[in-house]
Amino acid sequence: MTTTPQAVRSIGDLLRKWRKQRLLSQNELAVKAEISARHLSFIENGRSEPSREVVLRLAETLGLELRERNELLLTAGYAPVYQHTSLQAPHMAAVRAMVRQVLAAHEPYPAVVLDRYWHRVEANEPAWLFGQGVAEELLQEPVNLMRVALHPDGLAPRIANLGEWRAHLLSRLRRQVTMTADPDLVKLYDELVCYPCDQHEPKIELPGPGDIAIPLRLRYEGHELAFFSTVATFGTPLDITVAELSIESFYPADTGTAELLRTITWPPAGSIN
Repeated sequence: MTTTPQAVRSIGDLLRKWRKQRLLSQNELAVKAEISARHLSFIENGRSEPSREVVLRLAETLGLELRERNELLLTAGYAPVYQHTSLQAPHMAAVRAMVRQVLAAHEPYPAVVLDRYWHRVEANEPAWLFGQGVAEELLQEPVNLMRVALHPDGLAPRIANLGEWRAHLLSRLRRQVTMTADPDLVKLYDELVCYPCDQHEPKIELPGPGDIAIPLRLRYEGHELAFFSTVATFGTPLDITVAELSIESFYPADTGTAELLRTITWPPAGSIN
């Protein structure tokens, strides 16, 4: 992608980069952040140093993720505000319990927990379905579910509507890159977009008659399963780890899929890393 982040040397450089990434003029950002355009101009030009409060206000106005807010604070010379705690830490027990409760309650349908980089954090037993026929090297920790889905040795050969589903996943990843400018996500996108696909990939997701969402159509033992998916995140996170967790839940898109999933005996699921 052409959005690969370039090195920045000052808080002014970093603010300018994010402002342009969000397609905002200095005046527009200043008005939204309730500071003077003159003050913002001085910050960007290195003629003024922003207070910690101003940095946080600008980060909020720019819609930065918690990780990027910490980066902005550090660049401005302030200590980071948001912790990045291991999910195994004792005080994260409530988070782990909630995640497991959600996954278990979703059975017999698949659900997976992902981090910012699309690594599998945990999955319920029916998510085993997504590992069938996948090359062993793609299932080594940390398991990247974008790679598993689109790699030619992964799930891709079993996805009946690969072109459509691939376009959907790459579109999600592009939006994530735009929001974060994370170089690791840029690298992942550049890798995935080079994977082969022998189906047409729609440039724009347009609905057909009766369509309500893009389904995942997956071949399994002579059947074609159809799923819709939802993504859930924590509403008011104050920790980077929690903020970057998402739970993707797959629901049957037809009665045949629902009935078949109820008949399968699943192997034990993996646990939180």
